Amino acid sequence: MNQPGNTPQMEHYISDAPYNPDEVDEIEAGKQAQFFASQWTLMWWKLKRHKVAVISGVVLALMYASTLVSEVVSPYNQHSRHTDSIYAPPQWVHFFHEGSFVGPFVYGYDYKLNMQNLKREYTPNTSKVDRIRFFCSGDSYKFWNLFEADFHFFCPAEDGTLFLMGTDRLGRDVMSRITHGARISLTIGLGGIIISLAMGLFFGGLAGYYGGWVDSSVQRVIEIIRSFPELPLWMALSAILPITWSPIVIFFGITVILALLDWTGLARAVRSKLLALREEDYATAARLMGAPPKRIIARHLIPGFTSHIIASATLSIPSMILGETALSFLGLGLRPPITSWGVLLNEAQNINVVALYPWLILPVVPVMITVLAFNFFGDGLRDAADPYK
Repeated sequence: MNQPGNTPQMEHYISDAPYNPDEVDEIEAGKQAQFFASQWTLMWWKLKRHKVAVISGVVLALMYASTLVSEVVSPYNQHSRHTDSIYAPPQWVHFFHEGSFVGPFVYGYDYKLNMQNLKREYTPNTSKVDRIRFFCSGDSYKFWNLFEADFHFFCPAEDGTLFLMGTDRLGRDVMSRITHGARISLTIGLGGIIISLAMGLFFGGLAGYYGGWVDSSVQRVIEIIRSFPELPLWMALSAILPITWSPIVIFFGITVILALLDWTGLARAVRSKLLALREEDYATAARLMGAPPKRIIARHLIPGFTSHIIASATLSIPSMILGETALSFLGLGLRPPITSWGVLLNEAQNINVVALYPWLILPVVPVMITVLAFNFFGDGLRDAADPYK
């Protein structure tokens, strides 16, 4: 033990850097900005720290941006048929030919018909170099059914082919059809969530604010809907849609069906939040001042957990995309000539076809990427919206 007179002195570390008042002011300004930042600003700061969620958001933004120019992004028209390339395998992109750099290109195919199994057998022809053209004129299309055009970001070589994901039984480019199918499969999730969000806010708001018999009635309806198996109920409701309806009407019908079955989870989340918030002082003050229930719910209660609603809605979109894909895969959803990821997968139901032509199941890849991206992005939004994190 150290004696009272021999206590060691603690060393003091003093910075030799000169005092910089601007640096201190900058730190204080940052603290004040954090104290006075809005809920959305704080949510954005938290979301930026979630790297996986940011990457997922960028992926989703690019996918949805591609739906605006699906005709331009795809190398072919989705209905173009190439009778000489039926069930052609994917062509790989190369950059070097015989040791020299020639830019991105693919080797053309030679094929012969195997008379034993009547299968077309394709072999790459290394003497046929098909250079990929960029910002070029190719197959004509009707952009958004408004006007005729033929501009593409990339095209096959003149008198060449470019099947990066192979072709189907009619010789149609699988990649072009996947690109066009994204427009339907991705927008059906957004359309469905708008309807589902409106119903969830309405019924959840009534149940959470009024309580009593209103709450009990809404909860019993939700329990009845959730007691049915989801997929058989989808199939039953989809089978009701007449086959004589136009593809556009079928599209909106499937959207409404998915929304009518998905609002229950959001309604319960809204109800639980309103049950807690309606007893807060500001809600009581608004009620005492004579504000009607509609104004209290819309102007005082719902804004208090809007960020949580957005996060919940983001996590609900993948279920709607999977629902449309499952229904179309089973032949009860969207039907040709509409192109969606589920419609494309419907052609891969035969296991023998998949065994011989495995590239026909490639439409499942964007489905998986989209669902994972929405889940990661929704998790990031939920963490950013949590005030206790």
